[in-house]
Amino acid sequence: MKINILLPYKEKFDEKKASSVSITVNNNLYYSQYLNDIKIFGQNTENPLFKKNFVGIKYPLFTFKSKNKYLAEQMCKIILKDKDNNQIIEIHNRPYLVNYISKIIRKSPICLFLHNDPKTMNGSKSAIERQSILSKCAAVFCVSEYIKAQFIDGLTNNKEKVFVLYNGVKRTLKKFPLKKKEILFVGRLVPEKGVDIYVDAIVPLVSNFPEWKFGLIGSSKLGSNINKSNYSQDIINKFKKLGHQANFYGFKDYSFVQEKMRDASIIVIPSLWEEPFGLVAAEAMSNGIAIIASNVGGIPEIVEDNGILIKNINSSKIGKSLTTLIKNKDERELFQKKAWKSFKFSSYNSSKNLDKYRKFIFNSIT
Repeated sequence: MKINILLPYKEKFDEKKASSVSITVNNNLYYSQYLNDIKIFGQNTENPLFKKNFVGIKYPLFTFKSKNKYLAEQMCKIILKDKDNNQIIEIHNRPYLVNYISKIIRKSPICLFLHNDPKTMNGSKSAIERQSILSKCAAVFCVSEYIKAQFIDGLTNNKEKVFVLYNGVKRTLKKFPLKKKEILFVGRLVPEKGVDIYVDAIVPLVSNFPEWKFGLIGSSKLGSNINKSNYSQDIINKFKKLGHQANFYGFKDYSFVQEKMRDASIIVIPSLWEEPFGLVAAEAMSNGIAIIASNVGGIPEIVEDNGILIKNINSSKIGKSLTTLIKNKDERELFQKKAWKSFKFSSYNSSKNLDKYRKFIFNSIT
């Protein structure tokens, strides 16, 4: 069996610039029994992860085809040239490519992996479109029960093909780490992530707790430190005015983020949109951080009762929760230990579960 993974073109399967989908795929590859039979197709990049498995595609200057369709077309050409007909195609986060690819390659089973709400994505917004996807796919994998519920809403047939496959996180720590007095926000500097609420919440805390540091990791665009939007610039300027206790790090690679999570005591995840999964929350748990997060989307499935979940989140509610954890060391450490001990979203488990599905799909067609 050969497995062909198609990334969205905007994803950079890169050592320094990988974002959530690329990180998830990368984490799963480490433990897959099919590693030697996997190819990842994506935008060409200078420092790809898993170089032996990666096929980088350059988008030509003169073409009218969309970048994602061009990438899919090039993948299909490579598959069709292969004399081995035992091929599986795994499409990540581009539902409309299911119909496109199924017309080119008719015999290979197709799986769709959804990392976002399908009702907001081209090719799966309507129940009719989602039903059509199920008729063409061997399986649809959703990153949370929340995303699964969104996908099957209004569907009548083939719902048994829809599965929840939680994203996997690599825990590198062998024991609970020593914590510093630092609070973090990690994510894109965009309104839906609620970063402005985080900054507003910590403004009064800086002078009240001078021994504490406050970190801000992220930029308005994944993989870049160029912040062109007025929103992100306003946030950065307001944050920097808080003085030496406020550390703006900008966009950083995965290893840097993990290092900061290892040291931090508290993380704030103030999302205003329905987070599909909550990768930051899972990574925080793997590093034993006390979590304060919005009770939206897939986040409650990750955090459960191992952190502070806030409905209708705002800066006042965040400020109160932060003050409680800062002042109360026992409660802060309780949530840190609960997060650490309750972490279950390992990339090992995710990879092994995915391999079981792959084996089942392969056996069903042979």
